[in-house]
Amino acid sequence: MIDLVKNLAAVNRRTKTSVIRELLKLTNKSEIISFAGGLPDPQTFPSEVLAEIAADILRTDSRTALQYGPTEGLPELKDQIIRLLREDEGIIIKSENLLVTTASQQALELVGKTFIDSMDPILVELPSYIGGLQAFNAYGAKMIGVLGDDDGLRVDDLESKLQRLRDEEEHYKFVYIVPDFQNPSGVTLSEERRRKVVRLAEMYSVLVIEDSPYRAIRFEGKQPHMMFKLGRTGNVISTFTFSKTLAPSLRLGFVVAHEAIIRRMAILKQSMDLCTSSLNQLLAAEFLKRGFYKDHVAKLRRIYKVKKDAMLRALERHMPEGEGIQWTKPEGGLFLWVRLPAYMNADELFYEAVKENVAYVIGSAFHCDGSGRNTMRLNFSYPMEEQIEEGIRRLAKVVKANLQKKQGTRQPAVSR
Repeated sequence: MIDLVKNLAAVNRRTKTSVIRELLKLTNKSEIISFAGGLPDPQTFPSEVLAEIAADILRTDSRTALQYGPTEGLPELKDQIIRLLREDEGIIIKSENLLVTTASQQALELVGKTFIDSMDPILVELPSYIGGLQAFNAYGAKMIGVLGDDDGLRVDDLESKLQRLRDEEEHYKFVYIVPDFQNPSGVTLSEERRRKVVRLAEMYSVLVIEDSPYRAIRFEGKQPHMMFKLGRTGNVISTFTFSKTLAPSLRLGFVVAHEAIIRRMAILKQSMDLCTSSLNQLLAAEFLKRGFYKDHVAKLRRIYKVKKDAMLRALERHMPEGEGIQWTKPEGGLFLWVRLPAYMNADELFYEAVKENVAYVIGSAFHCDGSGRNTMRLNFSYPMEEQIEEGIRRLAKVVKANLQKKQGTRQPAVSR
């Protein structure tokens, strides 16, 4: 038998299985109410419209739809993305600033492949998106966590760590941020901090990777500017996806960056998949061109706000009061974040929760330094509204039982 481990490339040895994917295997039972996955509500998928568009495309433009396409993306989709960014964000770009990817996960993979050499320091949020951490770890990055709070990444901690890296003459590469309704915490980086991060990046000659899967799904509050718009030196790279706003299975995303960066990424993408599906690109392009996209996103906002509010009400109603348990109140996106008392271990609680037929994602999976064991991520977009109430009741039951164990008492916890 071949010694597979000995023969694996370093990038393969460094690539670990997703904690989330492994945990989801334990929750694949119909009786479990899952807050674990980052899944859109399948009832929102515009299947009938997409079926009609697909039929039209295959009838009138099958030669393009079923053929290989340019690595950088089809002009039909790029034109629509350029128009969308101009109208929604006030960002003016050219086709050369845009690379269509096979969803945003490929975009993050390209970031890692383009910029990371083994042991290069990069700065990531604590907590941060696990898919980004996986992609960067595969290329051997030395990840340095930056603290955050309810306004997002803390600029003082970022500056301190950038200064230390500069003093040590480390070859640091980029700062990775999910600025809007962050996965996992649900918090949004404030306008003031965005401007400071961009200025720091320019001062320290470091790239900013602005990962924006959820930006369009804002329910309330004022939207800060994209960091790409605030940048002046071409050192902000923004990644997007249609997985959360259209359909995950289309596997469509895109990168917006300086044209020199796009050229480098396109060369690497050629060796990965040659091109993203032409049929799927044309589907999205027509969905945008025919005016369906903005109405569809407005519908998502309405639906997900109702679910988010339902989860917040359920947490208020069922979670123990006065025990130091806190949760975020996101203004958009798909997630909120629960912080338990420091002595509690959400990793261990997960298995007790599954016994009560409710599931979440352990917060430690999102921390590059292994911290955050008293935290958990809850998804509100996928479960039905009535499931949210019952699921939080079950989760609170587990939390209360664990509190009682730690307190050494059998007295029932007070609920609000």
